Amino acid sequence: MMKKLILANFLLAMQLFSMNSHAALFDDTEARKKILEVEATMNSQNQATQSEIAGLKKSQQALEQRVLDIEAITKGQGLMDMQNQLEALKQEVARLEGELEVASHNVEATQQRQKDLYGDTDTRLRKLEGNATPDATGQSPAAVAGAPVAAASATVAPNKNTQEYQLLELANGLSKESKHKDAYNAYDKFLKDYPNSALFADALYGLGYSQFALKSYKSSIATQQKVLDMHPDSSLVPDAMMNMANSQIQLGLVPNAKKTLRDLIAKFPNSEVTPTAQKRLKALEAIK
Repeated sequence: MMKKLILANFLLAMQLFSMNSHAALFDDTEARKKILEVEATMNSQNQATQSEIAGLKKSQQALEQRVLDIEAITKGQGLMDMQNQLEALKQEVARLEGELEVASHNVEATQQRQKDLYGDTDTRLRKLEGNATPDATGQSPAAVAGAPVAAASATVAPNKNTQEYQLLELANGLSKESKHKDAYNAYDKFLKDYPNSALFADALYGLGYSQFALKSYKSSIATQQKVLDMHPDSSLVPDAMMNMANSQIQLGLVPNAKKTLRDLIAKFPNSEVTPTAQKRLKALEAIK
């Protein structure tokens, strides 16, 4: 009986052990499965993380390269060349400013020398010509030879009762009264209002004379040259040449003035202004 009981207990213990072993085996499998799933998830996450890290590293490297490129440009030869060119331009501008300042000073000095020369030439001419008393224009009588003459000098003068004729007579009257600014305006109006007038040469000459009296010598020369070019047959051409020579003298263009006077004497030996031109040419040639 005892043996049977012992055997029964033994069988029962074996059965319990078997059941416990199976349960343990089942639990271990599930655990492994869970572990594998966790490992798989972790590996996946790790791979994603590694991939993200790799992407960030690439971005960082790209940024670092851009920084290096910018630094290379900033410190590179290209920018240095640009800076050198800029400095060279600044120096060139400074040099030009200096030259401009010197040139301006030279111009002022030249203008002053010319003024001194004009005054000296005119004074010496007066003494040589024996005409010490200047007229209302501030010039000696020889200097203003060829002043505006009456409108009747025109080849075919218009009727004296016309506004055309009266306007020119008004301009000539103002010039004789030494109202040169008013005379200039009157001559200018005539030239604009009557461009086809038979008295056009008279008005053009009068305008040039007014410019001379107002000391606009360059303008006077240009105006009198128009008389020569546009009206070469006008009786006023010798007067215009005389006025041109006087303007050239005032500008210190003595060689030009000599040539103008010689041309006047050669072309118009019988003109009323020719004796004055001869006298003035002789005086100019006496000045050394």
